[in-house]
Amino acid sequence: MNDARPDVLVVGAGVIGLTVGVCLAEQGLRVLLCTRSAPSATTSAVASAMVGPSLVPADDPVGGRERVSIAEFTGLAEIEGTGVALRRGRLTSRQPGPSLPGLQPCAPRDLPDGFAAGFWSTLPLVDMPIYLRYLLRRLHAAGGRIEYREVHSLRELARRAPLLVNCTGLGARELVPDPTVRPVRGQHVIVDNPGLEEFFIEAPFGTAWTAYWPYPGHVVLGGTAGDNDETLEPDPVLGEQIRQRCIDVEPRLRHARVRAHQVGLRPVRPAVRLELQQLGAARCVHNYGHGGSGVTLSWGCARETAGLLTGTDGPPAELG
Repeated sequence: MNDARPDVLVVGAGVIGLTVGVCLAEQGLRVLLCTRSAPSATTSAVASAMVGPSLVPADDPVGGRERVSIAEFTGLAEIEGTGVALRRGRLTSRQPGPSLPGLQPCAPRDLPDGFAAGFWSTLPLVDMPIYLRYLLRRLHAAGGRIEYREVHSLRELARRAPLLVNCTGLGARELVPDPTVRPVRGQHVIVDNPGLEEFFIEAPFGTAWTAYWPYPGHVVLGGTAGDNDETLEPDPVLGEQIRQRCIDVEPRLRHARVRAHQVGLRPVRPAVRLELQQLGAARCVHNYGHGGSGVTLSWGCARETAGLLTGTDGPPAELG
């Protein structure tokens, strides 16, 4: 893409904005992403990024978006350099629960002490720094480009292009403004991989749970959820609690060297906002509020965004 006026301005360069940008650029539109932070500095870069499973009923829009993404990431796992790989692992609970359709129940010997139920599943795991670089390459190959700048007004941007997509995540709280968006803090510990190939996740999620996701050279340990906590500094006490919970499940992690502590703020909202509105002369699609499911929903929401933005769904409502 040259310096001609863009067809579409996408605000935000996390996994949601980048995926939307790729979808639109590969349709032949001139795409410009506006962002204050490089993709490597977004919350997406520190996501644990397990995609699926989809347990939502087929007629629920969220389930449809999840299944689109699961199919896309399953295909990407076959392409070198994407950072996506299919991994087998256990989805567990400390309380007995119903069977999960399509998943193989764990035998009692497969469950650590203190866990009452579990299921085996094979799902895409995404190494986010590698994957974000892959999306950037794909965006540039399709002619898209990125402009690093502060964005203070959607209406101001709407004068620069006829189509606009708001993928600002937590930033939508001030930019829209949308007071229903709130931060939920997550902290991870990154350690050397002592030979693990299977993931482990405890559900349901509360303020703290046990989870680890193995990658070729490292393991991501989690997880935590601090509602309305915007502290970006890692808490060493919390980090040690995360380590110990994971060691209790997988003793091989005990002597794994700690590489880093990471913190991200999940952009949580009562429901994902994915809707079309008129912003002056521009058509604007809002695509934000994915909470901790941004990667899992990214491709489904991007395809839906592209359809809303370029389709003929009737006149959108005027923004107030």
